[in-house]
Amino acid sequence: MKARADTDLIATIRGGLQALSDPARAAGAQAYMKSGMPSLGVRVPDVRRLAGSAVREFPPHSAAQLRATVLELWRTSTFREERYAAIDLTAHRLAARDLDMLPVYEEIIRTGAWWDLVDGVSGRICSLLQAHPAKMSRVLRQWSRDPDPWVRRASITSQLRAKKATDPSLLAAVIEPNLPDREFFIRKAIGWALREYAKTAPDWVEAFVARHASAMSPLSRREALRRLPSIAGADAAGPLR
Repeated sequence: MKARADTDLIATIRGGLQALSDPARAAGAQAYMKSGMPSLGVRVPDVRRLAGSAVREFPPHSAAQLRATVLELWRTSTFREERYAAIDLTAHRLAARDLDMLPVYEEIIRTGAWWDLVDGVSGRICSLLQAHPAKMSRVLRQWSRDPDPWVRRASITSQLRAKKATDPSLLAAVIEPNLPDREFFIRKAIGWALREYAKTAPDWVEAFVARHASAMSPLSRREALRRLPSIAGADAAGPLR
């Protein structure tokens, strides 16, 4: 039997967001996000607190119900903060190792199609990768060559929180097919992913950047080397491509 979304949980979130709405702030938030979807002007930390409180009041009975609730809230959202809240619900412990959440995250990435929403699930994908490395590594390698740039960005940012658990061979595998891409959000993601890993493995990052110097964009290179000041300084003095 297909699990049903928890309509009480969704109604509580929507009611809470309306109560916190700030019309003056909403216009600026919508303009900043360049979003066609209206904003309520609720700050992200407040959305997160509201979603956490609501899910404690109406705890999901199963992972299947959680997935159904997330998708229902996501698909029926009329304000951007409702989508943020849908993503925040996936922080629940039932989602942490649940591979069946992967299609949910993929839908969020493909239909959200903007950096705030796509990046909102990067930590969740990282958790799935740590729990199911073989399966998720195959998926992320496929994603790195997907026609959708947001899916490719998600593959690149999938290990941002992995630190010492980062799989460098996977990191290289998802970055390399995207080095020629001229899309800003892809180039930024490459630099971001490398910069984060430089906190753990600076020598690896330095060698990777050197190995791909002719293919890597100036933006990606600068971001990647930001944690390596001596290298970054020397690089900044050189010619830009």
